[in-house]
Amino acid sequence: MLAHQAKPKPKPTMRSLHRGFTLIEVLVVVVILGILAAVVVPRLMDEPDKARVVKAKQDVRVLVSALNMYRLDNYTYPSTEQGLEALVNQPSGRPEAPNWKRGGYIEELPLDPWGRPYLYLNPGQHGEVDVYSNGADGQPGGEEYAADVGNWSNR
Repeated sequence: MLAHQAKPKPKPTMRSLHRGFTLIEVLVVVVILGILAAVVVPRLMDEPDKARVVKAKQDVRVLVSALNMYRLDNYTYPSTEQGLEALVNQPSGRPEAPNWKRGGYIEELPLDPWGRPYLYLNPGQHGEVDVYSNGADGQPGGEEYAADVGNWSNR
């Protein structure tokens, strides 16, 4: 029986050791990346605005939940004058908060994603109370990302 012998590999030449990409290949890849960037970047640029609206809706839900806990303890929502601050610090004035929970109902009041305080009305225009942000433009009303985000729009 003959033993199977492995053929020795040929020695690499200088040409095979220094083989790289040609200029044409690199240019093709750059063009493809440019086309992809032209398609993908505009879609990604739209995402921060959507994310801000989603965050505002989530913040409003948290504030409304804290207001509901406040109401369970104190039998009524804070007045417009007492505002959302009543969730952090015990309010003075009417209506009184006889069973206000020590430590508050939330640790601190969030700012909306555009850097402004959330707004509060009692009685509300859309429900018993309104918690809302005026959106990206900071003005009442608006469309798309400039639209108001409130507890009536979370339903």
